[in-house]
Amino acid sequence: MDDLVIAGQAYDSRLLVGTGKFAAHEVMRASLLASGARIVTVALRRVDLDRLGEGDVLDFVPPELTLLPNTSGAVDAGEAVRLARLGRAATGTDLVKLEVTPDPRTLAPDPIETLRAAELLVADGFTVLPYCSADPVLARRLEEAGCATIMPLGSWIGSNRGLRTRDAIEAIVAGAGVPVVVDAGLGVPSDAAEAMELGADAVLVNTAIAVAADPERMARAFALATIAGRLGYLAGQATPGPSTAAAPSSPLTGFLGALPTPVALPVVGG
Repeated sequence: MDDLVIAGQAYDSRLLVGTGKFAAHEVMRASLLASGARIVTVALRRVDLDRLGEGDVLDFVPPELTLLPNTSGAVDAGEAVRLARLGRAATGTDLVKLEVTPDPRTLAPDPIETLRAAELLVADGFTVLPYCSADPVLARRLEEAGCATIMPLGSWIGSNRGLRTRDAIEAIVAGAGVPVVVDAGLGVPSDAAEAMELGADAVLVNTAIAVAADPERMARAFALATIAGRLGYLAGQATPGPSTAAAPSSPLTGFLGALPTPVALPVVGG
């Protein structure tokens, strides 16, 4: 399958995975490896940067994976920028998943503060991957601000409700000049496949894997679904037929005429 390219860097997986909600760090590590993901996101608020090497979450992230710090918990642009700078100083990466979610009930991204933070972070040399509402106009503004991707939500964070924003995501994909990563709300592997079939460049999954009865197996399932969806998109979807009529997959006429004429057998005892 073709690589995902973000800011000039190629990744051979189109599944991004988060590190929250796992029952244990060991389970998280096994699931990350099973997913085949090359990018893993971690909330800076969950990391004790003074305790690295002493059982912190980052100690269980396989070193070959690309770390994507996120600003989860930030309620405005100023707080998001401070968290991003803290993450860069601690990890050495300019990558940041921008999240500004002031509403604790829905965790909906604030479009105004997200755009403001994106402009500030891009100017400060960050490679910004912004989590945002599925709004085609906002997506265009974020791309114009210099963001490396657009990350529209499928449904509320952690809701496992699937692709509730399908039509809007389809519009974002159609107009985007940077990769579109569907983030938040995907609950089962078929949701990931659906997003990829729409033309999304990648998906990010956390809760659906972390809270599954068997997270490692669920991670593998999401990996396969992401691949299947991408291949389906690249193959080109057949045009849907009318809702009131079927279309046979094999011809119902014509082929019988090509068969040789049956030879008449003599009647015995007539």
